[in-house]
Amino acid sequence: MKGKFKYLFTTLVALFIIFIILIFAGSNFYTDWAWFNQLGYLKAFLLMFFTNFGLRILIGLIFAVFVYINLTFTKKLFDKYFDNKDIEQDNVESLFKEQSQGFLNWISKKKLNWLYLILSIVLGFMFSSVSSELWKIVLKYFNQTPFGTTDPIFNKDIAFFVFSLPFYSFIKEMAMVLVILTIIVVGIIYFIVSGVSSFSEMKIKLPGRAKSHITVLLTLFLLLKAWDYRISMYELLYSSRGVAFGASYTDVNANLLGLRILFYIAIIVAAGLLLSLFKRNYKILAWGLGIWLVTSLIFGGIYPGFVQRFRVEPNEIARESEYINYNIEMTLKAYGLDNVNKTKFEVKDNLTRKNLDDNKNIINNIKLWDSRPLLSTYSQLQELRQYYDFQNIDDDRYTINGEYRQVMISGRELNQDLLSGQAQTWINKKLKYTHGFGVAMSPVNRINSEGLPEFFIKDIPPNISINLLLENSSIYYGEKTDDYVIVKNDSQEFHYPQGDQNVYVDYEGNGGVEISGIIKKAIFAVKFNNVKIMLNSDINNKSRIMYNRNIKERVRKVAPFLAYDSDPYIVISDGRLFWIQDAYTTTNRYPYSEPIRGVGNYIKNSIKVVIDAYNGTMNYYVIDDNDPLAQTYKKIFPEIFNDGDQMPEDIRKHIRYPKDLFRLQANLYSTYHMTDSLVFYNKEDLWNIPNENYSGNTIKMDPYYITSSLPDKEGLEFLLMMPFTPATKNNMIAWMAARSDGDNYGDLVLYEFPKDTLVYGPSQIESRIDQDSEISQKLTLWSQRGSSVIRGNLLVIPIERSLLYIEPIYLQAESGHLPELKRVIVGYGGSIVMSETLDGALNILFGEGITVDEEVLGENVDPGQKSKVDQLKEALPEDLKGLVTKAYETYQQAVQSLKEGKWQDYGDKLESLEEILQELDSISKEMTE
Repeated sequence: MKGKFKYLFTTLVALFIIFIILIFAGSNFYTDWAWFNQLGYLKAFLLMFFTNFGLRILIGLIFAVFVYINLTFTKKLFDKYFDNKDIEQDNVESLFKEQSQGFLNWISKKKLNWLYLILSIVLGFMFSSVSSELWKIVLKYFNQTPFGTTDPIFNKDIAFFVFSLPFYSFIKEMAMVLVILTIIVVGIIYFIVSGVSSFSEMKIKLPGRAKSHITVLLTLFLLLKAWDYRISMYELLYSSRGVAFGASYTDVNANLLGLRILFYIAIIVAAGLLLSLFKRNYKILAWGLGIWLVTSLIFGGIYPGFVQRFRVEPNEIARESEYINYNIEMTLKAYGLDNVNKTKFEVKDNLTRKNLDDNKNIINNIKLWDSRPLLSTYSQLQELRQYYDFQNIDDDRYTINGEYRQVMISGRELNQDLLSGQAQTWINKKLKYTHGFGVAMSPVNRINSEGLPEFFIKDIPPNISINLLLENSSIYYGEKTDDYVIVKNDSQEFHYPQGDQNVYVDYEGNGGVEISGIIKKAIFAVKFNNVKIMLNSDINNKSRIMYNRNIKERVRKVAPFLAYDSDPYIVISDGRLFWIQDAYTTTNRYPYSEPIRGVGNYIKNSIKVVIDAYNGTMNYYVIDDNDPLAQTYKKIFPEIFNDGDQMPEDIRKHIRYPKDLFRLQANLYSTYHMTDSLVFYNKEDLWNIPNENYSGNTIKMDPYYITSSLPDKEGLEFLLMMPFTPATKNNMIAWMAARSDGDNYGDLVLYEFPKDTLVYGPSQIESRIDQDSEISQKLTLWSQRGSSVIRGNLLVIPIERSLLYIEPIYLQAESGHLPELKRVIVGYGGSIVMSETLDGALNILFGEGITVDEEVLGENVDPGQKSKVDQLKEALPEDLKGLVTKAYETYQQAVQSLKEGKWQDYGDKLESLEEILQELDSISKEMTE
């Protein structure tokens, strides 16, 4: 009775545990199903789920059935033992007699059948979850798209290496594991049953049936090994043996030869093993295996090492030149660097004031606000409440009052972790404080009298001074939205603060999943481990629960097979807020292409994801129809991916070339611009990413967005730019730009400077700034007065055939976090100047002209408003106007002489300036009298 109760109790506990597991697993499945269904991607979810689940079941069944079938072959030996146990006992004379005899006495036919079945199921289950990536491999294999490019060794389309080879490799690996595992299991069984005749000699007395069984398994293993050799031939294209990545001379002329020989030897030995089954001559088995092992040793290491040592190393460049060229060609293709438009850029340094006035649109878009200190400024000026937060500041461009303007923009998200301690309640975090509100936007070049940015869009509710419409400012989905919320509840949601009061709102969109009914509430309560979802009275049948709201996690959940850029950015379109997330197709299976850790050896920015900040809807647009990986994914998931031409035109205006990709390409191109194998081998023309000084630290320069016109091109463009310097020098050797606008999106251009001409690099300009006594004294003085001097991003701005170097200077009080833009340093030719404004610095260098202050940026500015300089001139008497102009020109000439080290000329200019000032002073006194 006691035993029955114990058995019943154990059964109930086991059933309860299974029930709990099913509840949690079921809640996860349902919430994922509902989430994908709400987005319209249910077919994609079911395909991913059942492909993954089905493949695991299939692998488990194959393993279990194969093992069980092989185990049944061993039962004949047990049958003999069951018929006459005394016969078998005579065979157990080894050290293992007691253990094996005890097992044999315990076993029975019924127990043996159950034991074999359980063992097969356990092994099948263990290996059913060996790879979480298998479903991707299988789906890509059956939906592959040709690349239209072949490898240089086997002349196979790249699709074979990217799609087919991983599939074949996985099948081969699983089959070899299965066969080896089976050999081990049946071998142990034969060993236990047959015993060891003499422990000193260790001669196993295997019956003929057992020998035949193991011989068949070994034959199967050798055939799989032959297939392994065949696959290994293709794997040579990923070899790292040589000077460059990919198959080297030794790989092609020694390893490939060896693998071909081993392939045929493995097949011949396998055939010999099968032959031994009929002739009962197991010497064939021994000789075959011996030949195979010796050949493997020779061609697996000895012969390739000999070739490398005595044929390649004495004349490496001649031997490896062909394979270096393969590496260069394939790497450039894989990273989208094979169509870089190269142009010579001869620096003239002949800019005039007229040139600047003719390019005023470029001057008015020069980026004076570095996003790093600007983030602190935005936080201090525009977060407005402690629970609002700006994640980062992004560059974008808009047509503002008819002008193409580069701006800085950031979404004002609600960070629930910043709520006060007493407000950190479940109701506040899940029902009340559900969304952020609005954006802050400022032009890249404008500052007010206090050194702070002038805002195009600011405050809550949005105060907009430009011709942009923003009707819906709510941000339910963003970079800070990490927790679930429940909207359309009876308590209303906090919308935004207004003075001493708060404005509340009811959500009117279709984001989230309906949570009507007690069953749905119970499921979500289990999912999020909180019973309050079931008990809260404010949650009604129209309520919707929003989860997976973080846009970075959101896009990965829908398309986990893509890689994603680290910086999604917010845009205003059609009066609403959207996020644009760059997505990449990647693989590590592109032959000969140089691999990069964490990326693979192939990457394309073929997909743009647009996320609605209010409803959470996501649209994946394939903008590169020439990417075979993107086309393959489109075949697999047609409901996820849309053609690029379906992207709304207003959204398309804001797509930009991503920094992460450009940074990677620039680093790679610093080596792979050398397309001559000899130059590449010797690294004769290696480039570097230059250094810059930021906030007192020397760091690698980051790519930066500028709005400019490319040399010999018309019209403003939104560009991503990066300069290059030689590996051991600091002068600038070239600069690269990625285009983002219109049909030119994705085009890369490279401008190379003449190698016999000195063009200052960013670090040289930084050094010249440090060496300028006047500038360095001021920077040192400011840093000693309780302020921190932040030297912003040094920009290299090409204008016509000249270069301007511009670095903003910010001051930040040590006790505060509000950086103010106080000075702008401009370098041109041999001159470095610093002024309170960019216009002031340009006036010092080039004389007066059209100033930024004169630009009409909004309808509220009088188009007839004159510059301060013109107003001052009009206020002066006629006899003073000429002297003022002459004094200013003389001062400029003196500064230029000082910069060029012409001390005699500098002294003469100072004397002339003194005479002009004395004359001005005399006239001024006469006017006063």
